[in-house]
Amino acid sequence: MFGFNFLFFKMKKLFYISSLFVAIAITSCSDNGNRNPHNVYMPDMAYSRAYETYAYRDSAVFTTNEAERGQKIFYNNLPVSGSIARGEEMPFSLTKDIAGDTTNYTKSKDVKSPVDTMTGAQLVESERLYLINCGICHGKALDGNGPLYKGGEGPYAAKPATLVGDAKYEAMPEGQMFYSVAYGKGQMGSYASQLTRRQRWEIIAFIKHKQKAAKANAAPAAEATAKK
Repeated sequence: MFGFNFLFFKMKKLFYISSLFVAIAITSCSDNGNRNPHNVYMPDMAYSRAYETYAYRDSAVFTTNEAERGQKIFYNNLPVSGSIARGEEMPFSLTKDIAGDTTNYTKSKDVKSPVDTMTGAQLVESERLYLINCGICHGKALDGNGPLYKGGEGPYAAKPATLVGDAKYEAMPEGQMFYSVAYGKGQMGSYASQLTRRQRWEIIAFIKHKQKAAKANAAPAAEATAKK
């Protein structure tokens, strides 16, 4: 009798548990509002709109005026700030020739910088970019004596290029400098992933500015020496 009651109790318990799971399954599969939550974490991504570039846009819904953001959907067909158009990244490519150098490295000397003039603020920014990315090797004074060389006491045994004071680099065209920064040259690696195209040109403009300033300062000293 005891065994029968125990078995009945176990079967009854199993029945209740099974019924509970069936009820949960039925409730989960029913359309009781759970499929339409009241709050969406990122609605602009969950229900994003597909924009066709040249499609007509209703001015009552879309706007090109940033002041109307929030009231209407802002869209002006312009690329995201800082993005680079396909095919615009480099004016030349990396092509090795038989001698082991790059064919386009020679051609790059004819490429002119799009950065014609540098204002005071631009010079400050270009110097900051230089010190962060180049100064560690070429030095704060552009003398090739950066922390990695440190007069031969640093971890680099070979002295980096002296950008100010060496006639070779002072005569180097800006296009070839840009090529070296973009693809790397000798022991220097490429900085294409660290610097945008514009930033590379700004650094080169800063280097050329410092080279011209050094020559301008050296000319009066040379004249004074010659007169003695």
